[in-house]
Amino acid sequence: MKLDTTFMIDRIPDFIQAALLTVEIAAIVIAASLLIASMYNVILYNRVPVITTLVRIHVEIARNTPLLIQLFFLYFALPSLEIKLSNYDTAIIAMTFLGAGYLTEVIRSGIDAVPAGQEESGLAIGLSRAQLFRYIIFPQALRISTPALFANFIFLLKETTVVSAIAIPEILYTTTSYIALYYKTYEMLIMMTAIYLLLFLPLSFLLSWVERRCQHGTIGT
Repeated sequence: MKLDTTFMIDRIPDFIQAALLTVEIAAIVIAASLLIASMYNVILYNRVPVITTLVRIHVEIARNTPLLIQLFFLYFALPSLEIKLSNYDTAIIAMTFLGAGYLTEVIRSGIDAVPAGQEESGLAIGLSRAQLFRYIIFPQALRISTPALFANFIFLLKETTVVSAIAIPEILYTTTSYIALYYKTYEMLIMMTAIYLLLFLPLSFLLSWVERRCQHGTIGT
């Protein structure tokens, strides 16, 4: 088997564009998910009536249904209700729905891991529950949950492959499109693998570094 290296070189700009779109979607989703998850944990910590139940429903649905089903529901079912979203908006909303559910649980686990004495000490010196959460509980919870958060960030980046199902021209969609058009299967699979390795290997090393720092208690100090 002889690879068509000329064809592969000519496709590099297209794969770079696909990689940039992949990173863009992941960055928006991670930022939005982290923001929503933080807000959700404020609600859960303060046990806000009704809204707490809605948050728990969201988390359970997000964590127990496949992303592909969530995408298809938004993309194919909502138009029947006269709600039409672009494929890009659908990808962002569906992935944020998923990410917020997972990150909410990660942060909540971090909050549960904060020693109870921290809360008791804060209340003893006259802090309100809002001040206690903002200045004592939440910062420590973020530090505790940092490795798990980074792992979920990588998970969300990997999940961008699923949005190819609704014709988002990310890396997987670009690969399958060129295979269908030019029958350059091996060339495109090699390029796809190389792009994903370039994206994920640095993140994997970063995650390992963060985990080591957390084990030695140097994150956030």
